[in-house]
Amino acid sequence: MKKWQLPLLSVSALALAACGDNGTNNGEDTSATAEEDKELELVYVTWDSEIASNNVMKLVLEEAGYDVTITTVEQGVMWASVAEGEADAHIAGWLPDDMQHDYEQFGDQVVDLGPNLEGAQTGLAVPTYMDIDSIEELDGSVVSHITGIDAGAGVNSTTETVLEEYEIDDVQLQSSFDAAMTQELSTHIENEEPIVVTGWQPHWKFNTHDLKFLEDPKGIYQEEGEIRTIVREGLEEDDPVAFQILDNFYWTTEDMNEVMLKISEEEIDEVEAAEQWIDDNRETVDEWLDVEE
Repeated sequence: MKKWQLPLLSVSALALAACGDNGTNNGEDTSATAEEDKELELVYVTWDSEIASNNVMKLVLEEAGYDVTITTVEQGVMWASVAEGEADAHIAGWLPDDMQHDYEQFGDQVVDLGPNLEGAQTGLAVPTYMDIDSIEELDGSVVSHITGIDAGAGVNSTTETVLEEYEIDDVQLQSSFDAAMTQELSTHIENEEPIVVTGWQPHWKFNTHDLKFLEDPKGIYQEEGEIRTIVREGLEEDDPVAFQILDNFYWTTEDMNEVMLKISEEEIDEVEAAEQWIDDNRETVDEWLDVEE
């Protein structure tokens, strides 16, 4: 990632540049454009929720004149790259519980801008036609395995803890990834077969399918969580405008689900889906872009 910071020029240097004097520049053109200096990189995990938010934020930052790269990585790398200054930000901090391990490891090396979405939830989800309502009822007679997502995801780690705490020995967690999990879910629902998946909300599958979270009497999963914006140290000093836009970013579960549904159900390209949401929510986006230069 290119580190960028506007050079500090003295008044006399500016005057020389304006006069076209190359004597002090050895004939080199040092007038770097604002566009060259305004590069940003966001990193994210390939969950449908984060595909939606990052494509929206990419377009919003581009409106402000930034050349934005969004890069998919594993969860741990997402946190480490911002902590090490290799990426500028991620907007996918599922906290305080789901990514607690990453926050404990990297929290003192990043800047936490707080929630960009509130009311997030994780847990085990099942179709409503299944005759099971609580994790306490889950055993091998219900399903042989739980369909999870990528192995490094917080919800998978929490599910391993859940299986231990509830002493569920005859059900295994099967790692997968978001798209494969939702495809398996859809196939089982079409045939009205039992299935248990790692679930989180916001996610379009709760709008498309009749699902319910299993009750969690031990309170291990996150019920009222947040998705937070995390930026690298020094970003505020390097570019206060980018920092303010990222700090202003805030939307709702309904907003995120709207973008996800356009992609998954209407099969609209993710960039086009983000563009449509921005067009339909111009007032909200303008609030994000309302910053002091």
